Amino acid sequence: MRKILSALLASVAVLGLAGIAMAAEPAAAAAPAKVMLDSTSLGYAVMTAVIAMCIAAVGCGFAQGQGLKAACEGIARNPDASQKVQVTLILGLAFVES
Repeated sequence: MRKILSALLASVAVLGLAGIAMAAEPAAAAAPAKVMLDSTSLGYAVMTAVIAMCIAAVGCGFAQGQGLKAACEGIARNPDASQKVQVTLILGLAFVES
């Protein structure tokens, strides 16, 4: 009950402030700012993107390895359930890849 009441109160506060924002005078249109990228800034941006992609690839590979390890352990413990474990593993790896 307390969560619902606080969510309702927050919604009323946000909706109450929306009228004030809509009644404000429109701001003067400013000239678009030119962003100058020199070669150093562009290089840093590219290197940051490369590092982020590497971290994501390592995390994805680690997760796939852990999933495969768990599936192999499950099959080793209960060979009769290997078909169900294999289907679940393939679906899980497909979800990780996508």
